[in-house]
Amino acid sequence: MKIGIAADHGGYELKEIIHPFLESLGYEVTDYGAFELDNTDDYPDFVVPMGRALADKELDRAIAICGSGVGASVAANKIAGVRAALINDHFSAHQGVEDDDLNMLCLGGRVTGYMAAQELITAFLTARFTGAERHMRRLHKVHLLEK
Repeated sequence: MKIGIAADHGGYELKEIIHPFLESLGYEVTDYGAFELDNTDDYPDFVVPMGRALADKELDRAIAICGSGVGASVAANKIAGVRAALINDHFSAHQGVEDDDLNMLCLGGRVTGYMAAQELITAFLTARFTGAERHMRRLHKVHLLEK
């Protein structure tokens, strides 16, 4: 599975911890930055290119991190084909994929501890979309919004 990761200064430290974690699990990881801590950088500069790669099927899933996770999710959801959510609990990490075909997990680098992040990421990456009729019907309505 190809995984993208991206973070601004608010998520930089957590990204640097989860990158080797993902590789240790056998995932192919593409890092979209930031590549150094710069308190003046902006999350769209990293999240948007990653989101475009996700929408273009260059990635299977993606993880975006900013200070709270909110800005990253707002920016990512402007890209057609990206279904991003700020996740803070285990249930939503897998249920978002199973029911809503979530393809980008957003985390808050200033509010999510690294052990919790690892658990949320594992739940997100191991979950599979069920494809149930009711979920397909709902996703179709979402896709219509993107046109």
